[in-house]
Amino acid sequence: MTSLQNYPTLHRTFLHNTFAQKHVTSRSSRRDAISFIVKAAQESSACLTPQDRSGRRQVIAIGTASPLVFLLNQHSYSFAAENKKGFLPVLDKKDGYSFLYPFGWQEVVIEGQDKVFKDVIEPLESVSVNLIPTGKQDIREFGSPEEVAQTLIKKVLAPPNQKTKIVAAKEQDIEGKLYYQFEFIAQAPNYTRHALSTVSIGNGKFYTLTTGANERRWGKMKDRLQTVIDSFKIFDV
Repeated sequence: MTSLQNYPTLHRTFLHNTFAQKHVTSRSSRRDAISFIVKAAQESSACLTPQDRSGRRQVIAIGTASPLVFLLNQHSYSFAAENKKGFLPVLDKKDGYSFLYPFGWQEVVIEGQDKVFKDVIEPLESVSVNLIPTGKQDIREFGSPEEVAQTLIKKVLAPPNQKTKIVAAKEQDIEGKLYYQFEFIAQAPNYTRHALSTVSIGNGKFYTLTTGANERRWGKMKDRLQTVIDSFKIFDV
């Protein structure tokens, strides 16, 4: 087994993990993108017939409710779940990954993480994506799902003062790409977080997506969080 503990860069990248609450600022890029789509659609509708304008208004309405969904569809790889009710899509064409997150979560910036969305009312409900360079070609080179889960949870995904427990760990083949998925609980003095993670390797990177919620809301959120985990896909760039 190639130990993840031998990668100091990994620890620095994940230092501000899904439990971090500091240095958080909102992004406006999604709002700007929505405005651009709507403005472009409105300008082009000037030369349409009344029947066409009616159809165009429907397109604008859908585009406003699900930002960038039409732009994302220009790619042919699997991203069929972008229209799933109650979720919005994320597509990172530069780093080669996509996933869904619950409608209503806000994108925030947290140092050391590539992408973060969270609920502003329930801060423990969030999803984050981290990636680091790796020379490995297969996730199995880091060990079994249980070994990788144990290392990441204890060294990266939970602060050292929290008591952690692995609930389950498995490997899953999705469209020829191998992913490790695991479920764990991290107990702090004043709260307990129930979380799900999925990891994989592609494009010379080690990808980790983690999502979770307060234990008291796990029963309500677990199906939605599982949808987030299952939606995570890596594609070649």
